[in-house]
Amino acid sequence: MKKLLITTLLLISSSVSFGKVVTVTLEVPSMDCITCPITVEKALERVKGVKQVEVTFENKLAVVTFDDEITNTDALTKATKNAGYPSLVKS
Repeated sequence: MKKLLITTLLLISSSVSFGKVVTVTLEVPSMDCITCPITVEKALERVKGVKQVEVTFENKLAVVTFDDEITNTDALTKATKNAGYPSLVKS
């Protein structure tokens, strides 16, 4: 019984991988009204793996924190584009 329990625990722990939490800033130049950030924020929050989103109208920026094992910057920029607000990763 102990062997079965140990084997099961080893299988579970070896299949779980922990991604690195990454924060990226996206430029969203097409935000031209005060309500645009709400749409951008909602689109980014729907991306699986996104942990936190902060969008500012004044700077036309979106700061996104996400798990890099689950998603990536391509998925983030695709989400904003699909919402009508193309974005670029700020370097």
